[in-house]
Amino acid sequence: MHHVFKQGNNNTDKTLLLLHGTGGDENDLLPIAEMIDPDANVLSVRGNVNENGMNRFFRRLAEGVFDEEDLIFRTEELHRFIDEAAAKYGFSRHSLVAVGYSNGANIAGSLLYHYSFPLAGAVLLHPMVPRKGITLPEMKDLPVFIGAGTNDPICRPEETEMLSDQLQEAGARVEVFWADQGHQLTRGEIDQAKTWYEKLVKHEG
Repeated sequence: MHHVFKQGNNNTDKTLLLLHGTGGDENDLLPIAEMIDPDANVLSVRGNVNENGMNRFFRRLAEGVFDEEDLIFRTEELHRFIDEAAAKYGFSRHSLVAVGYSNGANIAGSLLYHYSFPLAGAVLLHPMVPRKGITLPEMKDLPVFIGAGTNDPICRPEETEMLSDQLQEAGARVEVFWADQGHQLTRGEIDQAKTWYEKLVKHEG
């Protein structure tokens, strides 16, 4: 997969996995990684799906309607790529924290829904529920931050609440931050994600 890897401070074991939104690329979230943890390693990945010239991590049938077969395939593809990247660049697979926006947040969520502890934590910015009607893996004490918009027309509040409830039922420690905005990223949610990260993730082994 097309990607950028940046080596962090030698004193950190954390790696941020950056997953862009629809139409983005591996450079989009680099400034956000710098805001959340400038010391961390960074693995920023470009989605392999092309939708009318826009990069995505998996196909969709319509706005908000996922191609579940492709989602499962692409989730496995990303999971395998992370293993390969960890071996190539020498970072800990067990200290990987996803930072995903929109479509990138959905593929990060799908990793959590399909694999047991594929991440040490996740910042999900405007995510949807990746799959409905499946049994989730054990997520005991897994820290998850969700950034949401009260007026988000794509990820409606009830969708955010459903995702939070399902993650918590699986054992995750979920913090939801609501911005009085739509689907766009806000400085407030990134600042809150940084506070969450420093409190619950950065210094955890």
